[in-house]
Amino acid sequence: MKTIQLKHFFKATALALALSSSMTTFAQTTDEVVALVDSTVILKSDLDQSVAEIKQQLEAQKKQVPPEQFLQQQALDQLITRQAQLEQVKRYNIKPNEKELNEAVLKVASQSGSKSLEAFQQKLDAIAPGTYESLRNRIAEDLAINRQRQQMVMSRIKISDQDVENFLKTPQGQAALGQQVHVLHVRISGDKNIEKVAEQVKTALKDSNDIAAIDKKFTANGIKVESADMGFRNLSEIPTELAARVSPLKVGQTTDLIKVQDGIHVLKLLDRKGAEQKAIVPQYQVRHILIQPTEVVSPENAKQQIDSIYNRLKAGEDFAVLASTFSNDPGSARDGGSLGWVNPGVMVPEFEAQMKSTPVGQTSAPFQSQFGWHILQVTDIRQKDMTREYQERMARQILGERQFDAELDSWLREIRSNAFVEIKDPSLDRKKNK
Repeated sequence: MKTIQLKHFFKATALALALSSSMTTFAQTTDEVVALVDSTVILKSDLDQSVAEIKQQLEAQKKQVPPEQFLQQQALDQLITRQAQLEQVKRYNIKPNEKELNEAVLKVASQSGSKSLEAFQQKLDAIAPGTYESLRNRIAEDLAINRQRQQMVMSRIKISDQDVENFLKTPQGQAALGQQVHVLHVRISGDKNIEKVAEQVKTALKDSNDIAAIDKKFTANGIKVESADMGFRNLSEIPTELAARVSPLKVGQTTDLIKVQDGIHVLKLLDRKGAEQKAIVPQYQVRHILIQPTEVVSPENAKQQIDSIYNRLKAGEDFAVLASTFSNDPGSARDGGSLGWVNPGVMVPEFEAQMKSTPVGQTSAPFQSQFGWHILQVTDIRQKDMTREYQERMARQILGERQFDAELDSWLREIRSNAFVEIKDPSLDRKKNK
C-alpha cells in the first residue's frame, strides 16, 4: 500500500515552507498555554502560527478566509489531533531513520530552490537561528505520524477473498487490472500563474498530441512544462491517483488539472486495449540466517557472530543446522532458515539485491539491513505465472485505498476521544460554542 503512504504524507510541503517563513513571527517573550493534551501543552504562539499557515493555504487556493475565531477553533482542533497522534508515536517509540528524514527535508529544500541541505539550512537560519532545526523536527514528526497511521489504520482494514472476487468482476476492476492505456503525461511546475498556464496547456493538449511543441510554447517566465509519451501501460502500473483519473476517460479526452506537491499534472488518453501480457515473474527459493543486535548483543558482537557463522559455512557445515541454532528469525529458523519462494519486491532492498546477485547453490557474504546481519543462500530459481495473484493484490490495494480515509477518520476520532484534553479558553472550545 505504498501509494497510500504518498497520498497521506505531510499533506503540505507548502506548509513546511510557510512554516520556515513565518515561524519566528510568533516567538514571544511571554507565552500562554491555550490547551493541554495529555502531558503536553499547546501554546498561544503555536496556535497563532497554525492560524497563519491555514490562512496562507486558503489564500494560495484563492478561497475565502473564515472569521478569526472559526480559524482559531479549527487550528486548535488540528493541533490537538496532531498532538494526540504524537503521543501515540512516543508511546510506540516510532522514529524515522536519518536517511528517510534527510530525503524528506531535501525534497522540501529542492522545492524552495535549495540544492542541498547545507544551503537550505543557511537559507532558513538567515531568517532566524534555529529555523532549520525546527522545520526538520516538524518533518520528522510528520514522518513518524505517517508511519503510525499506516500501521494502525491498515490493521483495521479487512478485505475478504470474496470482496476481491466481486471487485474483479466489476467494470472498474476489469478496467483497472485488465486493460492497458496509451497516455500523454504533462507536468507544469513553477511559482506564478501556474494554474493559468496549466489551463492553457490542457486546452492545447485537447487539440494536439505534439507534446514537444507544447513544452516549448508554454515553458517561459518561471514556468516549466515537461511532457512524456508513456506508451501503452497497464493501469495498475500508473500511480493510483493518476490511474483513477485516466480510467473513466474516452479516447482523446484529457483529465482535469491534477494538483500535487510537485506541480500540476494533465493526462490525455490516446488509446486503450485489453491486457495481453501475463505477469511472469522470477521467484527465488531462499534460506537465510539473521543475527540481530540487542540490548545484550552489541552491533560489533553481532558482526563477529555472523562472520563466525559464515566461516563455518565455508568450512562445510550444514546451513540448515546453523540457521536452526543461531538465527534470530524464529519463523524461518524452525525451518532451517527457509523463506520458501520469494517474489521480487517483498524483501528490503539490501536483501533483494543479494538474493538476485547470488547464484543458485551459492551462499552470500554477510550483509547488513535494518533488521541486522544476514547470510542468505539461493537454492533454486523459477519463472512463475503470477497474473492472478497480481490482479488480486492490486484489487486489495484499490479496495484498501477506498477504505483508508474512512478508517483514518475513525482512528483519529478514537485517539482524540481517548486523550486527556483541556482547553483553557472557552471561546476556542468547539463543543461549547456550537
